[in-house]
Amino acid sequence: RSPSSRRIHMATGSPDEAAAALQRAIDALRQHADVKTAGRDLISKYRELGTLLKSEGAGKVAQNGHGATENGGTHKGFGQDSVIAAAEALRRGDLILVSDDEDRENEGDLIMASQFATPETIAFMVRFTSGLICVSMPGERMDELELPPMVVNNQDPKGTAFTVSVDAKVGTTTGISAGDRAETLRQLADPTTKGEAFNRPGHIFPLRARPGGVVERQGHTEATVDLLKLAGLEPCGALCEVVSADGLTMARMPELLEFAKEHSLVFTTIADLVAYRKEHDQDGCIVPIKPSAEMAVTPLH
Repeated sequence: RSPSSRRIHMATGSPDEAAAALQRAIDALRQHADVKTAGRDLISKYRELGTLLKSEGAGKVAQNGHGATENGGTHKGFGQDSVIAAAEALRRGDLILVSDDEDRENEGDLIMASQFATPETIAFMVRFTSGLICVSMPGERMDELELPPMVVNNQDPKGTAFTVSVDAKVGTTTGISAGDRAETLRQLADPTTKGEAFNRPGHIFPLRARPGGVVERQGHTEATVDLLKLAGLEPCGALCEVVSADGLTMARMPELLEFAKEHSLVFTTIADLVAYRKEHDQDGCIVPIKPSAEMAVTPLH
């Protein structure tokens, strides 16, 4: 499929709908001997399609599942091209949006590469999320930093592996400001930084990712590390859950889709990431996506 047809697929949530709309435009061409008249009619058809996408796109993405999860539910996927787009965005230092299945947490997380954290990006995360900014890292890096589990008996329903929280000792004040948290995140992403560089407890909450990534556990913790590995970056990423506009509940579809459009964020799903890994992994290992001159798919806006 061409990039334009992929964008239509993402917006409508149904390749059949997009194909039908394009076929109507092609039929219009066949009905006209006059090329100019046919061209005007084709443009009109595309405008009609654009209006449909703007008014109904969010609802269609929310209503149409693209596959099944292991426990029988459906996910709202955008396709593997969205995974490539997410890797490209992470390389640029952008925030991305990643959602899981409705039958899991049914939440969307803002994610970024910790090595590119700035006061501005962290302030954005705090404004639109719960504010409890976490950082996902592989277990071996946690061991190097001497970050033990937060509790001995983890009773979290999803098994989220929190360790003790941290603040960077150097370059921060109280540790809670956007600037201080960005500094802590950047130091955590630096592979040369040692455990003694951090105070415990602090205001950044490390999460220990499973070795098998999303193939082993379909959580945002694992998705963060997997996406950073695909991007060829340090496997250390900041993440936090997006809240609804009323601030009272977590944002879910179709609100997440509208949020991504409003802020021009690349949006992918954990189900898409699982599908990508199963097709492209080599011997169970993630193969980084080569940087491209142009993104495979544009952000939703």
